[in-house]
Amino acid sequence: MPLRLLRFALNSRYPEPRMFRTPERLKTSYDVVIIGAGGHGLAAAYYLAKDHGITNIAVLEKGYIGGGNTGRNTTIVRSNYLTAEGVAFYDASVRLWQDLATDFDLNLFYSTRGHFTLAHTDSAMRTMRWRAEVNKHLGVDSELVGPREIEAACPQMDLSCGGHAPILGALYHAPGAIARHDAVAWGYGRGADRRGVEIHQKTEVLGIKLEGRRVTGVRTSQGDIATTKVLCAVAGSTPRITDMVGIRTPIYIHPLQAMVSEPMKPWLDPILVSGSLHVYVSQSARGELVMGASLDPYELHSTRSTLDFVEGLADHMLDMFPFLSHTNINRQWAGMADMTPDFAPIMGRTPVEGFYLDSGWGTWGFKATPVSGKTMAYTVANDRDHELIEGFRLSRFAEYELTGEKGAASVGH
Repeated sequence: MPLRLLRFALNSRYPEPRMFRTPERLKTSYDVVIIGAGGHGLAAAYYLAKDHGITNIAVLEKGYIGGGNTGRNTTIVRSNYLTAEGVAFYDASVRLWQDLATDFDLNLFYSTRGHFTLAHTDSAMRTMRWRAEVNKHLGVDSELVGPREIEAACPQMDLSCGGHAPILGALYHAPGAIARHDAVAWGYGRGADRRGVEIHQKTEVLGIKLEGRRVTGVRTSQGDIATTKVLCAVAGSTPRITDMVGIRTPIYIHPLQAMVSEPMKPWLDPILVSGSLHVYVSQSARGELVMGASLDPYELHSTRSTLDFVEGLADHMLDMFPFLSHTNINRQWAGMADMTPDFAPIMGRTPVEGFYLDSGWGTWGFKATPVSGKTMAYTVANDRDHELIEGFRLSRFAEYELTGEKGAASVGH
């Protein structure tokens, strides 16, 4: 154990402050209540305080900070989406990511690796070419590459994939990166806390008070709160909150699982994604292979992991990397993915005055953390949707104006 850590543990007066304060009790009223202390909720609180000077905010969390999908994802950051709305939105997020560690004065282990979306069929190659052209048109660094470039970047991979699904090419996205997910939650939480925001853990929302179709307060397990603005940022628990205000959404919940290997010496620099094999993998700063697959095929509000997932993902990983046959799996987990029919989020104002949604994040929420916080803070502060999220409004489903991102988000990554 390092001497500094031992001295810290044995010191009765810690030389460093705690990451967050622990408020004794809820106040009777707040200007804004945010439900969910994951990355999105804490980011919205941070930018409300930093950009708009609104600090009388309560962030309510049933569990603990970052205990939901923020701590249950595979930490990939990218902007190589398919629609103009998606590319612009995630590109803004990537630009925010690049300065985030400096903003927080906290190491997020942000590491630019390059991102390959592998194509195994002619139709997949057409989609990659389409995405590359959309990306280039909007100023995002993406290009179609062939097997030679893939082999040069990752010589350890069997490009024939065991003869089952030979790789024909890939969409290469140079800005693709990874980051440490829990540090992101801590950074936004600490930044919001230092600006006066209150973060209440172990505080469950039991109901939302309405007068007509207008928010007037929130009932919690720690008492009632008066407020005129509530932001819901609870990912897989979104249907439970929207039921409280009588809003219907097309969100449906599927488990999404992931796993990590034992640590090994660094060998995998780029991030690899295969929609055909339902595999995505990167190597963390600790040497673990961080791996995921597609959604579980059934709707279920659960974070239980399964043996079937590990067996299936391990099988496809060995198609790509046969030499990993003796590698041990350290742990696995699951999150609840709040999916939408067009594979794009639902953000902004709702038919209930003072109730705002940041939801429908499916498999793509972590990478959007900074821009979601930034745009939702603007929306809540001004009661007007930020221009970057107009294509993600709830009303698009009733208006038949969907934002079709399925071609860029059909695998959990």
